[in-house]
Amino acid sequence: MTGKSYYLTTVGAWQRHATRFAGSHFVALGAPKMGSSGSASADTPILVLVEADEGVHLALENDTSFTALPHPLAEKPIPENALAALAGHGVNSGATTFDVATALSRVHPLLRHRVF
Repeated sequence: MTGKSYYLTTVGAWQRHATRFAGSHFVALGAPKMGSSGSASADTPILVLVEADEGVHLALENDTSFTALPHPLAEKPIPENALAALAGHGVNSGATTFDVATALSRVHPLLRHRVF
């Protein structure tokens, strides 16, 4: 059984784990840092929605390069470090993960939180 969670990380950290995901979508936070090949560099910060099994989510939560956001339906504000990273997308103090998903879905519609 798979579940979906939102994380703050970098392109490089996402690439290290991406083969284990059932699916994922991300958006660069701020202007993407470009590598020599013309693609986003490994240290570009991103918000990623990961669909994976519980073992993968546990591994990501134990990886210091990933910051897990609270469940989208929990009325819990996102951590301060996440708030700073997401401020450029109109995310304000007290925002929940649901608020973040809604704001970033304007850039990438598949980041919107859905239950089906």
